[in-house]
Amino acid sequence: MRTDLFQGHDYFNMDDLLTEEQKLIRDAARAWVKQEVSPIIEEAAEKQVFPQHLLPGLGEIGAFGPYIPVEYGGAGLDQISYGLLMQELERCDSGLRSTASVQSSLVMYPIWKYGSEAQKTKYLPKLATGEWIGCFGLTEPDHGSNPGGMITSYVEDGDDVILNGAKMWISNSPFAQIAVVWAKNEEGRIHGLIVERGMEGFTTPTMKGKWSLRASDTGELIFDNVRVPKANILPEKSGLGAPLGCLDSARYGIAWGAIGAALDCYDTALRYSKERIQFGKPIAAFQLQQKKLAEMITEITKAQFLTLRLGQLRNEGRATTAQISMAKRNNVDMAITIAREARQMLGAMGIMNEYPIMRHMMNLESVITYEGTHDIHLLITGMDITGENAFK
Repeated sequence: MRTDLFQGHDYFNMDDLLTEEQKLIRDAARAWVKQEVSPIIEEAAEKQVFPQHLLPGLGEIGAFGPYIPVEYGGAGLDQISYGLLMQELERCDSGLRSTASVQSSLVMYPIWKYGSEAQKTKYLPKLATGEWIGCFGLTEPDHGSNPGGMITSYVEDGDDVILNGAKMWISNSPFAQIAVVWAKNEEGRIHGLIVERGMEGFTTPTMKGKWSLRASDTGELIFDNVRVPKANILPEKSGLGAPLGCLDSARYGIAWGAIGAALDCYDTALRYSKERIQFGKPIAAFQLQQKKLAEMITEITKAQFLTLRLGQLRNEGRATTAQISMAKRNNVDMAITIAREARQMLGAMGIMNEYPIMRHMMNLESVITYEGTHDIHLLITGMDITGENAFK
């Protein structure tokens, strides 16, 4: 069981731009992660199981819906605080951040933004504490980057609708109490529905065999003539823009989270380079190793300020989808590059679970794909700057 010695790296004194509350939230999350998660995360990843006993703790540190208003059980925090929380969770493990990110941005966010008052009152307080966990059903077996092609659909039947279809690659689904599911009505319009565990015909089989995000539970959502009350349909927004609005929030959290993974890999490589002796001196004294470390902290610093500015824009309600895409793409690419370089600096030890780098590297292979692939986000930027749609 390794000791988590991480203290943080702030090369350009970004902390000077944070409020005292933001720093307290970050530091409290870091302390909780060190005490509760770091000692068990390697074993959880090896066993391919999410440690569900952590859920109440995630609720206590405000990781579930931190920006949700207090009257609905949230902490009422700003977007930078949310980002810092995601950074600290992913500094430990991407799967841990995924659990909180899905709960916050893909389950609580749509209920808060698109739901009725009754839905907000019923679901959000229990989701905020971790008493209930939710999942988000958008991706289908045959529709990933093209969610508008979904075939999951429902038809009306009195006060209910009958839902049929399937969703795939769904974080939290094996143990979630509710699923926010996106499906087409009889006119082909996309709507969100809250499907509860226990509804007849609703099953959530677990997906096994992952080499990535092994400390996060992933599954499917199967709907076989599931009867869902019309009262469970999110009333305030429909169309593809509704789930994409949720993904904006989630991708923003990923942009912060990826910095956490990069920081952990850099921190590990820096410590190791000072301790590992070769040719009579620490490898940190060799030019090539200094080059790697200098490039790592440079890219981390650039990502920190890009994402801080994005958080400021989110707080002002001015951040665009394209800006969020750029940050998600840049930061995850930065993190996975640093993970690969850090692994090389550790040599053979880099593949051992005594160090977190290989686990981060495997996790980031998923993060660079989900919620918009590396290439899709590139095309979003391309469309934004040229006005030309390359998707069709």
